[in-house]
Amino acid sequence: MTATRPARPVALMSLGHACVDVYQGAVAALVPYFVAERAYSYAAASGVVLAASLLSSLVQPLFGVLTDRWAMPWLLPLSALTAGAGVALSGVTGSYGLTLMVVAVSGVGVAAYHPEAARVARAVARGRHTGMSWFSFGGTTGFALAPLLVFAVVATGGLRASPLLVVPALAGAALCAAAVRSAGSGAGSAGASAAVGEDDWGSFVRLSGAVVCRSVVFVGLSTFVSLYVRERTGGGEAAGTAALFVLYAGGAAGTLAGGRLAGRYGRMRVVRRSYALTVPAVAGLVLAPGPPVYLFVALTSAALYVPFSLHITLGQDFLPRRAGTASGVTLGLAVSVGGLAAPALGALADATSLRSALLPLIALPVLGRLLLCGLREPAPPAAAVAERADPLDAAPR
Repeated sequence: MTATRPARPVALMSLGHACVDVYQGAVAALVPYFVAERAYSYAAASGVVLAASLLSSLVQPLFGVLTDRWAMPWLLPLSALTAGAGVALSGVTGSYGLTLMVVAVSGVGVAAYHPEAARVARAVARGRHTGMSWFSFGGTTGFALAPLLVFAVVATGGLRASPLLVVPALAGAALCAAAVRSAGSGAGSAGASAAVGEDDWGSFVRLSGAVVCRSVVFVGLSTFVSLYVRERTGGGEAAGTAALFVLYAGGAAGTLAGGRLAGRYGRMRVVRRSYALTVPAVAGLVLAPGPPVYLFVALTSAALYVPFSLHITLGQDFLPRRAGTASGVTLGLAVSVGGLAAPALGALADATSLRSALLPLIALPVLGRLLLCGLREPAPPAAAVAERADPLDAAPR
């Protein structure tokens, strides 16, 4: 009986994560519509992605520090509503400046959610890789559903229909509140109070550098892959939406695979190999002609997302006394900073071509792999060791 208790909170946290991360994926999914309806240049459109990322990058570690000091489970439903409100308003704003502002508000909501959610999720999953992979799977599923949701709403009703995009936020707030109630004391206790071990800042900084490299690749592709595939295949909006969906859906599968592979081979080994495999996958995406580009989009997605949940737990284990800070950086700052590169890619695309702008993305996984060289597997939390044989390593029910 006790072995099954965490299953419901893990499932609720995963579903709530999906509803929140819809709004990270929705910003990129809206880019082609901003270009089409508002005649934004590539640089201006990528500036919208930057607005969602910049403020989120700056404030997410601050929320992580607060999470290390105080448990704030009440923040989860509030942040879900904030994330949804900003994106819902982005299509009805009257100016470029207002669009940037409301998208930035959405980014703050996303930033507030992730450190506390990662703390609660790991507490209810009792530290296991598979529990965190299910939590991360929810987020990548939200990413995957975002282009389909945006297409269903905006392709039929135009940007003026964007207020309908608030619906997942309402569901997410309810799910987060239910998850906190189901988690009980696990959600209400600060992770720092039970921490043991010494913080390894050197390893954490190198891991974060690799995550930044991965982030620039992912954000660059999520911003422009829809437009790029339409250009390469001669397809319309549906072709671009399909490419973005494949990019996100492949990530959902990769996230689950990452947790399973880490349990068998070890986290660092899986992460290193994933970065190595990303190089030929991105090269194929950028260089492959015609419909085969979809295959390389899927391969790139899987390679980028296999290490995603492993980044979180590795960061928490490198900084066992500052798990909230680690989550704020690996889930927030290091990931969101990829958005800082989007305007540069957009400006390069305006000056040359989309293909030329995407070519530099091939080299970044190489740099990330070099940063990971020599990093050792950190010791997992004592709770994870004690619970390793628990049946929760099966899918949440």
